[in-house]
Amino acid sequence: MLTKVISQANIDHLRKWTDRAEKVVIVSHVSPDGDAIGSSLGLCHYLESQGKTVNVIVPNAFPDFLRWMPGAKDILRYGKYKEFADGLIAGADVIFCLDFNALKRLDRMADAVAASPARKAMIDHHPDPEDFCRIVISHPEISSTSELIFRLICRMGDFDEMTKECAECVYTGMMTDTGGFTFNSNNSEIYFIISELLSKGIDKDAIYRRVYNTYSEGRMRLMGFVLYEKLHVFPGFNAALITLTYAEQQRFNYIKGDSEGFVNIPLSIKGVRLSAFLREDRDSDMIKISLRSVGDFPCNRMAAEFFGGGGHLNASGGEFYGTMDEAVVRFKTALVKFQEELTKK
Repeated sequence: MLTKVISQANIDHLRKWTDRAEKVVIVSHVSPDGDAIGSSLGLCHYLESQGKTVNVIVPNAFPDFLRWMPGAKDILRYGKYKEFADGLIAGADVIFCLDFNALKRLDRMADAVAASPARKAMIDHHPDPEDFCRIVISHPEISSTSELIFRLICRMGDFDEMTKECAECVYTGMMTDTGGFTFNSNNSEIYFIISELLSKGIDKDAIYRRVYNTYSEGRMRLMGFVLYEKLHVFPGFNAALITLTYAEQQRFNYIKGDSEGFVNIPLSIKGVRLSAFLREDRDSDMIKISLRSVGDFPCNRMAAEFFGGGGHLNASGGEFYGTMDEAVVRFKTALVKFQEELTKK
């Protein structure tokens, strides 16, 4: 049995909305990851089974290794089809905001969502949600937004109606947001959920292969380059840093998602408690910051204080507008500020 994490009031409120709604839009954050796509498609399949017209809209492209997911081909990219997407957002009865807690995470799509007269519901697992949705289902203690979608479907009394396609998407989101269930995944209820998803006929081994074992040759060569040329270890701070410029990405025919997981690699080095990955993003004219930590080091505090971001204790991110050299200087300043916490026994 699952703990009833989502309040009954939110369940009742959401049921009224979905019963009345005909047109639903699901949106997620810029540079959507496995949890963003998995939770969005999982909810989409569920709502379609309830007879709703559903459109999933994301700000920009998502990684190639997620395109196998059921329904992924129908996801609308706002940056490519803005006028059409604006019409869908403005005409929606309900908008679900998944896997983000601040409108700025929608990038150029934020204004359209804010201006829409649709009822808005947030389902997310990041701390400190902003107040832009009438229904807020926010649970930072839960491993992923996809897990919350599973819990929502069960609380709505519709587990029996969950399709295999929905289950595949939910599982993918849960798997990717826990690094293949290697972090933030000690809650025994996660494994009860997995067993329930398996009962829907999913092949979890095949899903793993599709996500983690279908990378391009360019990614493999890029990984070798990154580890040999771009990895910097700071022994006095128990930290490591990887940087990747746009020019370096181009050398290896970079496609969206090719650097997925790079930030986790330095955590395999003995003594490293914090890993940072700084990647130049030409599309948004910024340096994308990814931080990962082990133990009790709060990389979300570092992300918030130095890179205008946030996230979870051990997995956070942010942005830096400037040159890569300036971003590296900012990171080194952060290391000095947090040295005591990074080096404590």
